[in-house]
Amino acid sequence: MNQPSTTRVRRRLWFDLTALAVIGVLLLAALGAGIAVLYKEFYGPSAFVTRYIDLLATGHAADALRVPGVSIDRETLDDAGIDKTASEAMLRQAALAPLTDVEVISEKTSQRGVTSVTVEYVAGTHHGTSTFQVEQDGWAGITPNWRFTQSPLAAVALTVLGADHFAVNGFEVDRNQVSAAGADAAGDDPLPLLVFTPGLYSVTVDTAISTAPGVSFLADSPLTQTPVELQTEPTDKFVAVVQEQVEEFLGECTTQQVLQPTACPFGLEVQNRIVAPPVWSIAAQPSVTVEPSGAHWMIPPTDAVAHIEVDIQSLYDGSVEHVSEDVPFRIDGSITILPDGSASIRVGNPDGG
Repeated sequence: MNQPSTTRVRRRLWFDLTALAVIGVLLLAALGAGIAVLYKEFYGPSAFVTRYIDLLATGHAADALRVPGVSIDRETLDDAGIDKTASEAMLRQAALAPLTDVEVISEKTSQRGVTSVTVEYVAGTHHGTSTFQVEQDGWAGITPNWRFTQSPLAAVALTVLGADHFAVNGFEVDRNQVSAAGADAAGDDPLPLLVFTPGLYSVTVDTAISTAPGVSFLADSPLTQTPVELQTEPTDKFVAVVQEQVEEFLGECTTQQVLQPTACPFGLEVQNRIVAPPVWSIAAQPSVTVEPSGAHWMIPPTDAVAHIEVDIQSLYDGSVEHVSEDVPFRIDGSITILPDGSASIRVGNPDGG
């Protein structure tokens, strides 16, 4: 009578043990999956890269520079083809632009243990993609540490023509302060500047002399140097000052009571003798324009008219003739901006006079 009951108990016990084993396996699988998710989200290489980009997105430039593998030595810059004199002026909060919609899209680990993490993001209105190289750098207890095997810094070789003062993302920059040449920096020499990757950088010019609506570049490739050139245009105020200086120069020329004023773009040749010193005036001032000329500026050729009043005596018969004559001429010029911000204007004659 007890045999069937014992068999049922054994079957139920077997069933319960099997169920518990299945539940245990499921719990272990869920736990493993949870740990994997936590690892990827908080402790893995992708999390390391995301935290670095979050620092840039929130303007914590100093903290981003302290992330392992970000800081770089000059020898590494040289090996990467980046100018060793590159300025670190852009590696600050004031020069950073917002980053949003950051998302890791792939993570691949090589046999050497280096993990490539590819990230998508939006910088301003630009969609970008960057890939970073990461490797494990020891442990912090039971969690791994990471570092960049390739610094995420990059560089721009920035040439700003016609201005020594400009702004990067609103941060004011003086060429002489960021150039390795200092006050001897030439206006058409590229300025190597280190920047964070990823990052959107907008260069604008708004000075009393020149202006430019700006040019933007996206730094999306670590350890690369990108050439960027910005040509400025003269301001109306600058052109007015040049016009005034040219008129003043021509006015000084008219004070020379000779037929060929020295270092001046106009004059009159006669074959006879003058009775009294001639009197010059400017009948029509040149309408000055200013155009870019490399790192400096130029005055393109423009027409003007001088006027002379002079009495001329004939060498043949001694008669005296009063000459009142307009003398057309042309001017051009070069303009150099001096280190103190003033302009040196050299007026010439394109016709060689």
